[in-house]
Amino acid sequence: ASVDPLLNTFSITLAEKSTTRLGELDRSTGELTEVSINRVMETLKRFKDQAASYRVEQLVTAATSAVREAKNGGALISRIQDELELEADLVVSALDPRQTFTRLVAPDDLPEDLVACIRNLKFQGTAAKVNFALDSVPVFPGLEGREDIYKGFTNIGPSIDYLQQAFADCEEGTYSRRPFLDCCIQSTIDHEMSAPGKHIMSCFVMYAPYHLNQTNWDIERENLADTVEETLTEFFPGFSDLVLHREVVTPQDIEDLIGLSEGNIFAGELFKSQLFLDRPAPGWNQYRTPIEGYYQCGSGTHPGGCVSGGPGRLAAQQVLADRGLISEKPPA
Repeated sequence: ASVDPLLNTFSITLAEKSTTRLGELDRSTGELTEVSINRVMETLKRFKDQAASYRVEQLVTAATSAVREAKNGGALISRIQDELELEADLVVSALDPRQTFTRLVAPDDLPEDLVACIRNLKFQGTAAKVNFALDSVPVFPGLEGREDIYKGFTNIGPSIDYLQQAFADCEEGTYSRRPFLDCCIQSTIDHEMSAPGKHIMSCFVMYAPYHLNQTNWDIERENLADTVEETLTEFFPGFSDLVLHREVVTPQDIEDLIGLSEGNIFAGELFKSQLFLDRPAPGWNQYRTPIEGYYQCGSGTHPGGCVSGGPGRLAAQQVLADRGLISEKPPA
């Protein structure tokens, strides 16, 4: 990227896209896999060569929270320094505030009021996912043969009473018996996601509480999938006959696999008390932390979740401003 210190902006001069999957951990060891490490090294080597071709004078590298969290993250950083001579003097955590301030660092190294605020944050994950591999697109009565109707999102929540009952089930500590579903058949847009004629369908399921009453997600996993499949069949007759495979992602899975506390997909509830100047905590809403060189970004920071890209952009501007690469961070 090129930085304009007068306009306080930066623009992308070259985009290098490579899937590195830094978060690809071996769950049995807590270490980054050799495959993901090799991808990182290959990507960084290409990046350094491209930077040299543009006569870049200064490189700023940041170790993500995935590297910091992995048991062999330090070894990866040392390898990068030894082989590429790139120094990583920044850590930018995109994990939620609970993970950023109480898991990746020792709470004793932080101000007591900050730790207390983070521990009082509300998460309360209430969403799950069920993904399907389908033999063909579902058939909606009256719109047979219309694949184009699935090139956007399909929501199932036909009435206010339906939605209220779905949430009432969640309040009782169980997943919704007739859930609200937010569905997308991505393969109608990206045909490389599936074999010709086949399709991939992902469904956000509301509501599915992180804490279940008198049971657990290991027991209820397939029951949830059955409920979602039955609901879809109610609205799309014959849907079950199309299912080739299904994947269930419970709130517990979201926490275990992605690191989002209590499976909350917004990295913390979007309550008024947890937004704006209070996200994630009063006095710490500008992406810095009390530890020098350690920054926060992601949905747990202002302006919150919903895949806006805003938290990352504003965090990057804060880092650039602190490094003197732009004169002052623009207002949010």
